[in-house]
Amino acid sequence: MNARTGGQILVDQLLVHGVRHAFCVPGESYLAVLDALHDASIDVTVCRQEGGAAMMAEAHGKLTGRPGICFVTRGPGVTNASPGIHIAKQDSTPLIVFVGQIERGMREREAFQELDYRAVFGTMAKWATEIDDAARIPEIVARAFRVATSGRPGPVVIALPEDMLVESAAVADALPYEPVETHPALAQMAELQKLLWAAKAPLAILGGTRWSEKAVERFVRFAERFDLPVAVSFRRQMLFPADHPNYIGDIGFGANPALVARVKAADTVLLVGGRLSEVPSQSYSLFGIPEPGCTLVHVHPDSGELGRVYRPALAINASPSAFSAALEGLQPPKAIGWGGNREEARAAYLAWSDPAPVRTPGTLQMGEVMAYLEEKLPADAIMCNGAGNYAIWLHRFHRFRRFGTQLAPTSGSMGYGVPAAVGAKRLHPERTVVAFAGDGCFLMNGQEFATAVQYDLPIVVIVVDNGIYGTIRMHQEREYPGRVSGTMLKNPDFAAYARAFGGHGERVERTEEFAPAFERALASGKPAIIHCLIDPEVITPATTLSAIREKALKAKG
Repeated sequence: MNARTGGQILVDQLLVHGVRHAFCVPGESYLAVLDALHDASIDVTVCRQEGGAAMMAEAHGKLTGRPGICFVTRGPGVTNASPGIHIAKQDSTPLIVFVGQIERGMREREAFQELDYRAVFGTMAKWATEIDDAARIPEIVARAFRVATSGRPGPVVIALPEDMLVESAAVADALPYEPVETHPALAQMAELQKLLWAAKAPLAILGGTRWSEKAVERFVRFAERFDLPVAVSFRRQMLFPADHPNYIGDIGFGANPALVARVKAADTVLLVGGRLSEVPSQSYSLFGIPEPGCTLVHVHPDSGELGRVYRPALAINASPSAFSAALEGLQPPKAIGWGGNREEARAAYLAWSDPAPVRTPGTLQMGEVMAYLEEKLPADAIMCNGAGNYAIWLHRFHRFRRFGTQLAPTSGSMGYGVPAAVGAKRLHPERTVVAFAGDGCFLMNGQEFATAVQYDLPIVVIVVDNGIYGTIRMHQEREYPGRVSGTMLKNPDFAAYARAFGGHGERVERTEEFAPAFERALASGKPAIIHCLIDPEVITPATTLSAIREKALKAKG
């Protein structure tokens, strides 16, 4: 057996486990890995900031179900990457972040950029560790892949001491990883059928990860056979086709009040894959805790999540993929008595998601922009966004029709849309990729537009600019009306920003300007930014800042 350096062993393990893409910001602490990557069949995307690199890798994990791979340097490098790690934790996304580390003999002296990665990331990652011996790289990397993908997926952080990476070891490669799969028992599926047969007003809520295109197709068939209304959790809209008659909407920020009322009125709820955490549960108001007040069937791949907040009538420890396969054997009742509920819920969703009636202050109507995009974009277009009130336009009015078309952080992290779009276009260069970003959100990772230019990735970024941190201003006017503090922004010309990087840039101030600008952006073949200026009064599709302020002032007397 030939000896290899730690850097070579590590890269060989990535190949064994099927890695084809990696995202990084280079650092002298892992030069041996960069050298090994030079001759490897792995596409390396060099990013401009570690947060962007981690978010690109996290987006890769969302789209593939396989761990996104990120390399960053020690100290400030990995702390810059921490937002991406936190997104992976809250979003249940498989991610492995490799971090350069100081030499082993220098530890405990607070050497240059030294951190204790187990301590710093122990609560943020599923597993944080450090490799002391090059001979153990195959073992630890294989475990990292299993941990990141099994149960509830999440991030793993692995520190790589600089001197360990250049030492040699003769060690065999590990075998390719296989995620641990969990399947429902026959008795549990029989009990589920019994509960559904007894239900008067059931519905399903889909969320979480470990889904696949086939799993979604299987659940669609199940919903059709049972005529079951299906909702999706916050920013999980790609889990059920919005153009299907059984789809009734998403439960997130600013959810359709009719849908919220329907969920509260349901006597039987099938929760698959998700945790129903703060946002989709409407601040934990949909169900009682721990007794939900309805017949709750909770399906989750991690047994630790079952009963953690809500006590289910039936707990099924299974991945969505395995559970959807088992649904094929369930038989619907001879007479389904809840079809009218589904039809009413569907009609309420269609009315809520229709942008035509929405009129807002200003010369640029985002409702008409969304209507145009719905006609223009192909069904497999990948839509990306970060956090901010601007995202309501996308989540409420875009009808996601296919699995693998949504990249959005359930953690509510700003700055996600642009790097996610770059990561998606790197993975799927043949597909249309559009990122929505607020003016505040864009500049948190806008430098990754340069990465799109470097790799000839013609993404389209729609920057919705109202000159404020809109979400915070909305809360500010509600709680402290008229006392504006810390939420105003003075923004650059984002179209000129795009051109400065070598991309395509356009400025849009009127509704009729958007469609031709979008057409030119696509035709340019370059990464593009469409700078959309909207009236700051337009804080949501349903209300204005002035209305929020007046209501708050009236309430305060």
